[in-house]
Amino acid sequence: MKFRNIILSAIAVIAMPPCIVHAQNLEFLPVHKLQYADQIIERFYVDTVNADAIVEAGIVSMLKKLDPHSQYSNAEETREFTEPLTGEFSGIGVQFNMATDTVYVIQTIAGGPSEKVGIRAGDRIVSANDTIIAGRKMKNSEVMKRLRGPKGSIVNLGVVRRGVPDTLLFRVTRDNIPIYSVDVAYMVNPTTGYVRITRFSETTADEMRKALSRLRKEGMKDLIIDLQDNSGGVLSAAVEIAEMFLDKSDTIVYTKGDKVAPMYFAAEKSGDYRNGNIVVLVNQYSASASEILAGAIQDNDRGVVVGRRTFGKGLVQRPFPFPDGSMIRLTVARYYTPSGRCIQKPYEADDDDYFQDIVHRYKSGELTNADSIHFSSDNLYHTLRFKRPVYGGGGIMPDKFVPLDTVGNNAYFRNIIARGILYQFCLKYVESHRNELKSEYADGQKFAEHFAVSDSLMESFVKYAESDGVEPDENQIEECKTLVRNLIKGYIGRDLYDEETFYRIYNPTNPVYSQAVLLLANPQEYRALLSPSVVR
Repeated sequence: MKFRNIILSAIAVIAMPPCIVHAQNLEFLPVHKLQYADQIIERFYVDTVNADAIVEAGIVSMLKKLDPHSQYSNAEETREFTEPLTGEFSGIGVQFNMATDTVYVIQTIAGGPSEKVGIRAGDRIVSANDTIIAGRKMKNSEVMKRLRGPKGSIVNLGVVRRGVPDTLLFRVTRDNIPIYSVDVAYMVNPTTGYVRITRFSETTADEMRKALSRLRKEGMKDLIIDLQDNSGGVLSAAVEIAEMFLDKSDTIVYTKGDKVAPMYFAAEKSGDYRNGNIVVLVNQYSASASEILAGAIQDNDRGVVVGRRTFGKGLVQRPFPFPDGSMIRLTVARYYTPSGRCIQKPYEADDDDYFQDIVHRYKSGELTNADSIHFSSDNLYHTLRFKRPVYGGGGIMPDKFVPLDTVGNNAYFRNIIARGILYQFCLKYVESHRNELKSEYADGQKFAEHFAVSDSLMESFVKYAESDGVEPDENQIEECKTLVRNLIKGYIGRDLYDEETFYRIYNPTNPVYSQAVLLLANPQEYRALLSPSVVR
């Protein structure tokens, strides 16, 4: 027995980290327990272990016990996450779609590497260097690994072009490619501008300034800012954009946390766009920085918010990078709108149900009926100028609620969308008719105004869907034909021209957008929403 105890004591000393061996009588901190557990596993586990994987799993588990937004990402995940926030990456400069297991070039970036060597929209990239990337069922992420690379590096592409019998070879020098976050900006009518912000990155504020300057020259007096489906991004971008519409010293947002100093953000100068009516579009997927901008406009009574209650993400993450390129994004504070409300929706640690909140909203009827939304009086606040009631504790509630449009969203429609059939049909149509369409419609605006989806084109689509396994149902096709026609036109327009063409076509069928246009056309109703008793 004595010999056995000696052996066990020796094992314990071998396993225990030196800092613990020499301080056994001192406080045994949680960090020591982690080190101890890691060394025990590495030294005594029955099989060979991947130490990095174990440590990463431990970090992930720790963060999951804190809140839904504190996260760990490995080096590759970190790069993929940060690229959209920096506003650029290095690559070949094409927008592509994996059409029938082939890289189909939708459009080339103007002035980018691919355009410079002669790659065109409609080309199919079949190889990159020595790797065949056609017919191999690659994921988009795998394809991008082969097309992207350091600035100045070379990639040899094999390209198949319609009407050309042989594979074309292109030598492309990769370069920095911009990622635009303000990807759509146009005049709705002679006095109303529209801007769509897809994310908030380091370049978003500059993109917004350029877009607004152009629209003002085209006659813009009022503005629609579309934040639908915008999940957020860089806080400073939202602050800079809010400042464009506010007076000097107007509060934009502030943050508070137990272990970090409070931070207050106010307009450092009066913005260049303080006049004119503003409508901000939001929905249940608008989150984080989108909610900061919408909250600043609403709380300062600078404009009205239209749509559905936003996501409710009011936690501030700070990045903590590791030398190997991995990173922890740790929640360090909560942010508050100018009226003092925190819009973070309730959560519990390790809450797997948190991200199912949108499903719960749908089932409860909230997305289709404003009366289904209930706020506690404990979360009642008031706007700064006109003292309108606003609520915290669960997203930004719009001034004008617009229910989710479910008309035509039947089983046939969901099937052709989910399986990508509608989009594939449009790609094939553009591939066969690109030259004639380009010659008939000088630009995206002309296409949006004059192109119509004919009955014969609609019939061709139904037959195409049937050949791909979607049986036609006359009643359901009749129900969803308006949606289908609009998307066919929109996808064709986007493939021929750009994202702006798609939204020129799609937006008029979006009830949230249509409500904004109606509000700006009726100043009296707009002012009544902004303040029942005060005319701005």
